[in-house]
This record gives sequence, structure tokens and C-alpha cells, in this order.
Amino acid sequence: MKYSLRFIIPLAVALTLIAYAVIPLVDRLTLKWFNRDLDIRGRLVATTLEDSLAALIRLHSRPKIVALFNRITQGERLFAVGFCDPAGKLIYKTVNYPALARCKPANTPSYVLELPEGALHIAAYEIKDQAGVLGQLVLVHSMNFMLHRSEDSRRYIFYLFAGLGVIVSLITVIIAQVSWRGWVSGLRALSKGEGLIRPIAHFTSPPELKPIVKDLRALIRDIETDRKARDEDRIAWAPNALKEILRRELSGEEVLVISNREPYIHTRHEQHIDVQLPASGVVTALEPIMRACSGTWIAHGGGNADRDVVDKHGRIQVPPEQPAYTLRRVWLSKQEEDGYYYGFSNEGLWPLCHIAHVRPIFRSNDWHQYVAVNRKFAEAVAAEAKTDDPVVLVQDYHFALVPKMIRERLPQATIITFWHIPWPNREAFGICPWREELLDGLLGSSIIGFHTRFHCNNFVDTVDRLLECRVDHDASTISYQGKLTAVNHYPISIEWPSRWAQQQKPVVECRAEIRTLNGLSPGHRIGLGVDRLDYTKGILERLHAVERLLETESRWVGKFSFIQIGAPTRSSIEHYQHFETQVRALAQHINHRFGRDDYQPVILKIEHHGPASVYAYYRAADFCCVSSLHDGMNLVAKEFVAARDDESGVLILSQFTGAARELPEALIINPYNVEQCAAAMNLALDMGEMEQRDRMRGMRGLISEFNIYRWAGRMLIDAARMRQHNRLKQRLREGSDAS
Repeated sequence: MKYSLRFIIPLAVALTLIAYAVIPLVDRLTLKWFNRDLDIRGRLVATTLEDSLAALIRLHSRPKIVALFNRITQGERLFAVGFCDPAGKLIYKTVNYPALARCKPANTPSYVLELPEGALHIAAYEIKDQAGVLGQLVLVHSMNFMLHRSEDSRRYIFYLFAGLGVIVSLITVIIAQVSWRGWVSGLRALSKGEGLIRPIAHFTSPPELKPIVKDLRALIRDIETDRKARDEDRIAWAPNALKEILRRELSGEEVLVISNREPYIHTRHEQHIDVQLPASGVVTALEPIMRACSGTWIAHGGGNADRDVVDKHGRIQVPPEQPAYTLRRVWLSKQEEDGYYYGFSNEGLWPLCHIAHVRPIFRSNDWHQYVAVNRKFAEAVAAEAKTDDPVVLVQDYHFALVPKMIRERLPQATIITFWHIPWPNREAFGICPWREELLDGLLGSSIIGFHTRFHCNNFVDTVDRLLECRVDHDASTISYQGKLTAVNHYPISIEWPSRWAQQQKPVVECRAEIRTLNGLSPGHRIGLGVDRLDYTKGILERLHAVERLLETESRWVGKFSFIQIGAPTRSSIEHYQHFETQVRALAQHINHRFGRDDYQPVILKIEHHGPASVYAYYRAADFCCVSSLHDGMNLVAKEFVAARDDESGVLILSQFTGAARELPEALIINPYNVEQCAAAMNLALDMGEMEQRDRMRGMRGLISEFNIYRWAGRMLIDAARMRQHNRLKQRLREGSDAS
């Protein structure tokens, strides 16, 4: 024991000295990071307030300016606000504005003011309007929160070094107690290369160290998350960024995409063949990615001229105007399509996963067709793969069994499955007769993605309840049959800048053309809905809100119309046929009640509209209503925002969409509350230009930063890390077997 103490005491001293050296460095870095963060936040606040503040300053409206300053200082960090005229004189301020905080030129770096009650970060930003510089907005941020974070950092570092000291000391004491015979035996094993891997793999922390180990793991996860976020922020998310990620992280691997819906449909009309883009959010999102990454898109060929334009292997280069990737079509018989697509996928899984009060229907024959079609697609992937470890993106609920089937054919493949619709809670999912088979198939994936963390948690809970596996809830990983699957949330987005918005005429011209096309006067107000004719989209609830608006606000009768674009979908399913009948009947009822010969309050357009046509309607509408009863994301909301480069228009958005978590500047509604929806429509029609611009500017900023390329890039980066992790485990396993 005395020999152990000779080692332990110097070790403790050394670790203490190292800790004292590291803590000041961490404090300096923390201060630097938070100063930069506050500078960025200050610039954002100044930019957001510039227009409204400039208008109030021109009016010399002191009460409104002070009220505005008091409102924005309600947060935890913004301590005080002041405004200085161009001469450097403080003319407006909040009550708690510190006397020592002087006006400074806007181009002077920010500075920190030390006061007895704490440190303050002070920065000035120029406020301009068309006439020139009006003065400087001075923002005073409290830095007390930084001191709390610094204390947390010191505590974590102390735990780290204390933990290291305790662990090393315990190992030393244990080794000191081992008999000489044990030492000799251990040395002989080491000389033969034995015991170098398994002890590490099977090491279990002593019970008394578990609290410290848990804190260390949490700290490591926080550091890793922060590092990933910083890495993402440094990337300019555009097509070239995806190509660079593929080259750098995945060695230039070709991407294979599987989806039910194909990106281009060839249809024959008499003597010529037309190319049509389907009404599909998945296609809208993925098509720009494939243009950027090349590769192969494998999909069901359903167009009546699809077979006429492909080669003998079912392949064709797309897009037609500038080929960038390969479309490989898979042919299905009518029996296969009825069972796999209309039956199990859309009468079973779709209502099961959506809280829309439609009973799911499960038939054994549909399940058999679902299995057969999933196998057919997995075989197509194996045939198209040029290497034994491709990157495969499996899209949506149509292919829950495909990941495991691909894994059986290509064990080294990196498989990313994205579930575009909600995942229900474990009790709801448990009613599916083939629940274990579906989960078993999905867990063939390297990564499973959902739009929201809530859906990730539902999936992990479902797996934990129904399968024999090991679940790490903190890391959101599932170890199943010797394979590790990560479950992450990746909120999907759209292409930015949108090529469809860039191709449009100016907003003024779009407004005039759409009104002329629909027989409306130039000043007529328009509300818009764009959906597939699906019972989950809240179309009936939306029309009831229009009816209630006209009841309570008669001033809009004759001056406002709601245009509902509805793409027919799944028309062979009885519930969808009945739903379309309900929509038409309700629209007719509202038109009969409030319309007249030259006026229709509801204009139904139940037909396919291409992206260019839809974007023209986006630009012409006064508001867009997205009233889904339950949705994974809903890209219509983001498309409407992307189309409005004039920064006008209002988005009304259901709280039950994933998009509502990202776009709080929209008017958030409960679509089941008709009164609230009608009030939101009235508010949208009355909203001033300045408020519209402020709301739209915030939403456009988010979508431009978190675009579809970032969505795909995050998954590819995570896939690369997962691949590296699996290869390391494989090398360790091979080394262990060899020894």
C-alpha cells in the first residue's frame, strides 16, 4: 500500500496543478465566446427593430419608444436599452440604463463595463432610414448568466480531474494488491498480445463512480453537440456543400435514394409524351439533393408512358432539360400496387400514424404484397449499387422492411431511413398486427430520422416496449441484434433559393394575373390553401373557418375569396372518395349561402398544379392557411414563405405541424377551433405591411439558413460518423478474434 501512496500523492498534486492551469483558460475562452454571441444577438435585435424604431424616432414619440424599449428588455439577458442622437447625446433610455454607459460610435468595438452589481456588455448599432443615420441604438446586456455558465464549467472540470484521479488511484490500489503470481500471469498474457481489447469493452464503472461518470458523459455529449452546431454554422449550405461532404466524409460515395413517388412522370397524350412533376412533398425536398449529389433514384414507375422512355434496365437520365442523375423505375402489377400502396401503406400505416380519427385497416393479403414489394425494391438497390458499401436513403413509411433487406444483401451499406410522417405513441402503434416485423425492418438502418424530437422519442419508446434490445435514451441509440442504430430528428426543409420563386414574375404581376384568371377584381382579397385532397390536411376545418369569417365579418362578403388547390390523391380508396365529396359539398354550401352570380367565396381547384403555377398563387395570395390536423412537417408552409420575396403576406399555421416549431412568426392556430381559425383569417386580412414584413423576414431568414441542403448534409455527416464508428468496432472485433 505504501508504494501505491508514493504514486497516488504525486498524481493528485499533478492533477490539481493541471486543473488550476486549465480553469483560467476555460474562463477566457468562455468570455470570448459569450462576447461574440452577444455581439451577434445585438446585431439581430438592432436589425429587427430598425424599421419600426426609425419610424417612431421620426415622429419623436417618446412614450412609444420607451414602451418598445421596456418590452424588449423583458428577457433574461438584455438589461437596458438607450438611443443616442448623431451628436452622441443620450435622448431615450430605459429606467435601469447605467449612468456609466456612454454613447459610442457604431464602428467602435463593444466593451464590457464592470459594476458592483455585475458585468455589462455594451454595444452600439447605427439606426438608419432613407434620409440617413438617425443615431445609435445602445444595447446593454447583463453578463451574469455567463458567470453561472463559467461556474458550471469549473465544476465539470473539477469533476473530470477528480474522476480521473479516483479512477487511476483505484486501479493502482487494486493492482498493488494483486499477488506476484498474478503479476507474472498478467505480464505473460500481455507479452502474447492477450487481454488488450475485451477488458476495455467489458469495463463497468464501480457503483460509487456512476454519478461522476454520468456527469462526464453528459459533459462530453454537450461538447460534441456544441461542436457539431458550430461546424454546421460554418458551412454555406448549397449544392456544392453536399458534394464536398460526399467527397470528404464519405469518399465520394454515390447516393441511392428509394421512394415510392418518382420525381418525373411520363404521360402520353395522343401522339406526344409529357413530363409531369408529381404533387409530393418528398419529391419537392429530395429532387434538389439528387441534382446536387448525382447518384440513382429508385422509384415506382406509374406513368402510362414511363416504360416507353427507359432503357432495358428501367433507367433514364433526369431532369430532362439537364440530366444530373439516374432514375431507375421499378414496375409493379396492379395487384402489388393495390395491396402494398393503397392497402397496407395508405389504409393501414397512414391512418395509424396520423391522429385524424380514421380507423386503420389491416389485411393479410395487403401485408404479403407489402413484403413482396419491399423485397423487390431491396433487390433493385443491390443491382444498382456499384460498391459493397453504398449510401442509401430510404424514404418514408412505404419501405419499413427495406433497410433490413438491404442489410442482408449489402452488410457494409450505410442506410439512412427517413420517416416523413408522425410516429405514434407505443400504445397506438401496438395495434398493428405486424408491429415487430416493421420495427425489425427499420432497425436495419444505420440512422432513422424524424422531423421532430417528439416523434423520435415515440419511436424509441415503441422499440423499447416491443423488442428485446438495448436502448440508450440519452444518446438516442438502439442496439439490436448486434447492430447500432441512431435515432435523430432532422427537420426537413426546401431548396433555397427556390428555383420556382426565381422563375416567377414580380408579385404585382402575379397578383393581377391570378385575379384575372379567377374572374376577380384587382383589389379582391385572396386566401389560399394548397394540399393533396387528404383528410389529415384539415381542408374541411379550413372551409368551416371561411364560413365563420363571412358570418362574423360581413364586410368581407364580396371582397374576399378563398382558393383551395387540391391535388387528387389515392382516389381508389373509398375514404378518399367520400372526403372529396364532402369538400365539394361544403364549398357549394358556402357559395350558395354567401355567393352571387359574379362572386364565389370559395373557389375549388381540384386538379394537379405544377410548381410554377402553385408559386404564382403563393405570390398572389394575401394569406396562406395550413391547417393540418396532424403532420410531420408540411412543406407548403415553407414554400409559401420562400415565394414571398416581397416580404408580404401572412402564414396561418396549424400547431399540429412540425413547421409550427420552426416558424413561430406565423399565426399559430388549433384547426379544430373554428372560431380561432376565423379570427386568424380576419387578423391576416387586416394586418399592416410593417408587421407582415417583420414576421415574413424572420421566417425567411430561418428557412434560408436551415434549407434542404443542410437537412441532407446533417444526415450525411452523421452517416459518415456512424460508418467510422462501425469500422472501428469491426477492427477491434477482428483484432480480438485474432488474439
